[in-house]
Amino acid sequence: MTARTSWPLWSTTAELIVVDPAELAAARDLAGATLAEVEDACSRHRDDAELRAVEGRDLVDELVSPVLARLLADAIDAARCTDGLVDPTLGDRLEAHGFTGAPGVRSAVVHRATWRDVTLREGRLTAPAGVRFDLGATGKASAADLLAERLRDDPRIHHGVLVSLGGDLRAAGTGPGGGWQIDVRDGAGEPGQQVRLHDGGALATSSTLHRRRLLGEHEVHHILDPRHLGPAPDTWRTVSCAGTTCAAANTASTAAIVLGEDAPDWLERRGVPARLVAADRRVLTTSSWPTPLPAEVRHG
Repeated sequence: MTARTSWPLWSTTAELIVVDPAELAAARDLAGATLAEVEDACSRHRDDAELRAVEGRDLVDELVSPVLARLLADAIDAARCTDGLVDPTLGDRLEAHGFTGAPGVRSAVVHRATWRDVTLREGRLTAPAGVRFDLGATGKASAADLLAERLRDDPRIHHGVLVSLGGDLRAAGTGPGGGWQIDVRDGAGEPGQQVRLHDGGALATSSTLHRRRLLGEHEVHHILDPRHLGPAPDTWRTVSCAGTTCAAANTASTAAIVLGEDAPDWLERRGVPARLVAADRRVLTTSSWPTPLPAEVRHG
């Protein structure tokens, strides 16, 4: 019998599910400590976050904490492996569109850097003056990976754990027989499907349904296309991708939103298991997407 706990986190919900109920308290304690470190490192809502202080330098050349280094490394890797379709230096543009900073504030900024201008070597971050980071495309997924790895290595945890941060999932240790049963669905009323997530696996979803606001006369979502610095097309309601890490899965799902109609071919060429829900609610999957669980398993 599994046990679970959930709590509000970063305008979403965090959840832990453990195979052994006796390990739930220890897992929750470790989760609280780990996620507090992540928030201290890069929260976009805290002026005292480490990343905000780093950005305040005229020229960034800073040895950063191990947690921030991990988060930044994942973000830079995401940019590298997508050739910039996912770019962690779009913080200024998100602020200009009203998705960060104080409510109602628009910053008159010019995007002065890209991921190619940023380096991270042995924990030392180098970036040009004026760069504004936003780790929204990878930060939550990286945090799920970090927490899952710490749970796996913690001597108090001997059985499997499933981490969910706002629906970004990472399994650690040996899960229940047959794997974790996952409902892939972005809220009530959306097309859904249940699949298995096996030991060590990850699943992440990017969505255009949330964090929307008016920009002029048009409603837009928060995922930007780095190629033109505006919102990506509304081709897909959601894109869910599986991977060996949550950061890799979320990198692929975010890139797919940015690519619009080109996403299915891009994902297929890279062998990414993916499920895409179109604006008209049609569901497409790549050839490697897991087979849905049969009804007797879903409801039995």
